[in-house]
Amino acid sequence: MEKNTIVDGNDVVIGAKSRNEITHEDIYRVAGLWLYNKKGQLLLAQRAFTKSHSPGKWGPSVAGTVEEGEDYLTTIVRETEEELGLTGLKFIEDEKNFRSEDWQYFSQRFTATTDKDISDMKIQREEVEQVQWFNEDEIPKLIQKDPDMFIPSMKEHYKS
Repeated sequence: MEKNTIVDGNDVVIGAKSRNEITHEDIYRVAGLWLYNKKGQLLLAQRAFTKSHSPGKWGPSVAGTVEEGEDYLTTIVRETEEELGLTGLKFIEDEKNFRSEDWQYFSQRFTATTDKDISDMKIQREEVEQVQWFNEDEIPKLIQKDPDMFIPSMKEHYKS
């Protein structure tokens, strides 16, 4: 069974636990991708309705929990291939934040650009309900209109 990396408050690895062993006191790691196309649009993914955290909510293009023995970059490369079927992207490390909503975790953001259309992507249905390109300036308006449509970190990122 896969184990997720557990870290301390300084994001230093202190162990690993299986997903069902993680408590609200544990701090884990998440990697997220903000994928843009050549038009500058951002690909958002709607999480599968079967997910335990934020089912059916819209969030970054790709996201995943860092597994034991991985780092943030290894995780986002693996998750991008699994969730979207995309390989060979150039990932640029962006900001890292600590989040404490229902769970505690460090979230490392990456950006990348692709010339692929959605029809060229192989969507992993166990993780992703659908993906859609958005003009980035319309996202704050959508969040304001229907905040429950998005995962909590999206609302935080687009606060004005």
